[in-house]
Amino acid sequence: MITYPEFSQKIVVGTGCASGIGLAQAELFLQQGATFFGADLNQNEALKELKQRYPKTFYFFKCDVRAKEEISAFVQTVLAQAPKIDILLNTAGILDAYTPSLETSEELWDNIFQTNLKSIFRLTNAFLPTMLAQKQGVIVNMASIAGLVAGGGGAAYTASKHAIIGYTKQLDYDYAPKGIRANCIAPGAIKTPMNQADFVGEATMAKEVAQNTPARRWAEPSEVAQLSLYLASQAADFIHGTVMPIDGGWIEK
Repeated sequence: MITYPEFSQKIVVGTGCASGIGLAQAELFLQQGATFFGADLNQNEALKELKQRYPKTFYFFKCDVRAKEEISAFVQTVLAQAPKIDILLNTAGILDAYTPSLETSEELWDNIFQTNLKSIFRLTNAFLPTMLAQKQGVIVNMASIAGLVAGGGGAAYTASKHAIIGYTKQLDYDYAPKGIRANCIAPGAIKTPMNQADFVGEATMAKEVAQNTPARRWAEPSEVAQLSLYLASQAADFIHGTVMPIDGGWIEK
């Protein structure tokens, strides 16, 4: 594993930290010596174990990122405890079961957009003033290959991930001259609890996805976390407003 000594002095905020990519990000940044403030709708054993391993540098807050008042409470608590905010990882997200437009209810559409997109907007705007006052800050948003091509999700999910990419580009364009750096990641097939249904029984869907991926496998959440670490590091200082696919070659087809 590549080490970045610079993270020992960094304060990181991340959503979706109870499982999958978000949990892998929390673990990796903590291993690098960062202080991590995590938020998730769920509280589980993985988080308890993380707190036991990093009692002085890991802080967890139960938060529904769809709820404005819960985000506000989370942000206020973090800002009261943290002397600065160096990195924001907007990772929380949900799938829409590949639901096409005619079968997508307004409730499903709103739930996907509240979780995947509006939470990013709210959290970014909440922490951005602090970053601007510091004249530095890094934001890494979680998009998807569904933000680049069709077929990675249903109507709502695909639209929300396309929107994340557009929002990230505009965010960086507007604030890069003031010391802010924003990028997003576009994962392909990653072994996370969100994709657990693909592995049920004989794992027919999981095998089909792997077969259709040039790399012929699914990725581990830790691989996406490693990319997050790089994008947040000083080594990536000249990478601005971009979307980084990590998909085993899926979109090259």
